[in-house]
This record gives sequence, structure tokens and C-alpha cells, in this order.
Amino acid sequence: MSAHAEDSITLERLDHRLEIGFNRPDKRNAANVSLLEQLALAYGELDRDPQLRVGIVHAHGDHFTSGLDLVDVGPSLQKQGSLPIPDGGLDPWGITTRQVSKPVVVALKGTCFTLGVELALASDVVIAHRDTVFAQLEVARGILPFGGATSRMPAAAGWSNAMRWLLSAESFSASEAHRLNIVTEVVDDDPLQAARVIADAIAQQAPLAVQETLQSARAARIDSEKEHAELPRRLGRLMVTGDVARGMEAFMTKKPAVFEGN
Repeated sequence: MSAHAEDSITLERLDHRLEIGFNRPDKRNAANVSLLEQLALAYGELDRDPQLRVGIVHAHGDHFTSGLDLVDVGPSLQKQGSLPIPDGGLDPWGITTRQVSKPVVVALKGTCFTLGVELALASDVVIAHRDTVFAQLEVARGILPFGGATSRMPAAAGWSNAMRWLLSAESFSASEAHRLNIVTEVVDDDPLQAARVIADAIAQQAPLAVQETLQSARAARIDSEKEHAELPRRLGRLMVTGDVARGMEAFMTKKPAVFEGN
């Protein structure tokens, strides 16, 4: 399905993937309250629907996002220090709710400021066009990054690398974002097409195994020893699924497995 033209987010289902598109190109996809609410609802749909195995976040127009539309969003931030998540939604940044349980691939281009950088840090695979420009501008606006950059960027890039950009509000290139481990791959062509190739490769795998792998990796970032103890239980849950039998049959017959998520 696709959103109407007036919607701030477009949604398109293609096989087992959900493509989520920022749709305020005339505003450089600056995030207003409507966009943030629709984005949260899209993440909730991706999380709940068993037919959906992977999400792609991209942008219409020339830019991924110029950040928050502070004129529109400012009053909510001033009142409660965060943005409300509508019923049925999930925080795409995984700050005020748990993170989405399915993998998310992000395709970046043009301007990618503030919440765009933080969305990349909260996602699982990030493709950027070579000309993408990044910045965490919050300290230049009198606020701080509140979508996870203060924890995730130091974890990904190292302390001094992260502080270089978090504290200066200066812009940096796609190649620097790649060096900082924010970006997985830098491409010269359409990043959305590259994101689709990766998303389709993920969607072809056993979905329950993909989700357990994702949850295990996230848990290990918090407490690796605790997660090591959890691994036998995760494996035990998967070993009784039909997809394990399908995977074993594919191994024996040398034919591709068709996984069903059960």
C-alpha cells in the first residue's frame, strides 16, 4: 500500500519487506509531529506483521532529512522533553519504547542531520550515497542529541571520534561516517537500490533465526556474559521450528530453502 500525497510518510509492501519513505521533500524532509507519528506507526506495523521480515527507510526528494522541524515539534519537546508515541507505534530510535524486532536497512542521500544520523545509528545496515552530508547540530540549537547518539556513536566510533562531531556541530562526509562505523557502505549510485538488494537477502533467510540473531547481538552490546548464557535457550527455541527442517533439507538437496517463519 502507499500513503496519500499529503502524508508525511509513504509505505510500500514488496514481498516480505516494508519500504518506509520520508515524504516532505519540499522541507528537506524535516521531521514534524505528523512525520514522527507516522514513522512510529510504520515501525509498529513492521514489528507486528509476521509477513514482514525487513524494513527499508528511505526518503523522497534529494535529501534524507534536515532534522527536526523545530517550529512544529518544539512545543512538545518543551512541554515533556520527548515526543509521544501513538498507540500501536514503536519509537524508531528505540529510546522510549523497545526497538523494532525486525532488521531495518536505511538508504541515505543529500542532507542527513541530527535525527537522521541517530536513526542510522539505531538501524542495522546503512547505505549512503557518496555525496551525503552528516551533522549532529543539537548543541548549536541549545539542546542535546536525544535519539541515542550520545550512547550509540561512542560505542560505534570510539569516544574521541564521537566527541569530535557531537560537541562541534560541524558537518562530516559519507566517507567519515563510514570510518566512524555509522555507515555500512558508501555507493555512487542510488542507495535505495543497494538497500533493496541487502534487504532482499535478509528476507530470504529464516525470519525467526534472523530476529533471534538480531536480539542476541543487541543484548550482547549491553551485557555479553549474560547473553552468552542465553544462547543455548535461543538455539533451543529455533531447533524446534519448521524452518530448521527446511534449512536442513536445503543443505542436503542443494536447493534454496523457502522459509515460512514457523
